[in-house]
Parts: sequence; structure tokens; C-alpha cells
Amino acid sequence: MTKKKLFSGGLVYSTEPTILKEEFVEEQDTLPPSLQRLKVKLDTKQRAGKVVTLTEGFIGKENDLEQLGKMLKTKCGTGGSVKDGFILLQGDYKNKVIQFLQQAGYNVKP
Repeated sequence: MTKKKLFSGGLVYSTEPTILKEEFVEEQDTLPPSLQRLKVKLDTKQRAGKVVTLTEGFIGKENDLEQLGKMLKTKCGTGGSVKDGFILLQGDYKNKVIQFLQQAGYNVKP
């Protein structure tokens, strides 16, 4: 018995030259830590009551944000992710994150 692959949608062919144009968005250069204004807060929305520490307000390239997220996850010893410009850490690590970011030279608003 063979399984058929279902068509998942998308553009197959078009004679319209403008439909396939990709828009390139330039990433901003990463600001130095002293010019960053990060906000750290606890959040439980849409997470089945589980607490996450949310860090937002980073201005810069996606790679630099992912590196900062990885450092925070390592420092706190927890899991997390970097999505849509936010760093999510599983658990209540607000004070630890604020302390680490201030030591690293970031301006942090609780």
C-alpha cells in the first residue's frame, strides 16, 4: 500500500512577474548593551498556567538575540526559546535574568 502525498497548497506556476518578488528586510545592526532597553517580566498567558520569564525589547540582528537567549538559558539552567524578538525561559527566573543582564551592561526595566 503506497501513501499519496497531498498537495499542501502554494504557487505552482504564474505568468505574473510581480507575484514571485521577494521582499528583503534589512536587519538592524545590534546596538551595544549600554544602549539596549530590555524589559523582563513573568507571563502565564496561553501557557496552561505555567510561568515563563519573558525578555523583550532587544534591538539588533536575530543571531545576536539567539546568542543572548542561549546565554540566559545556560545561566539559568533551564529550557526556553527565542521567538519573534522575545526570549522565553521556562520558569520564574526574573531576578536572576535582571541581575545577569545588568552585569553584562544592559539597561533593564523590570
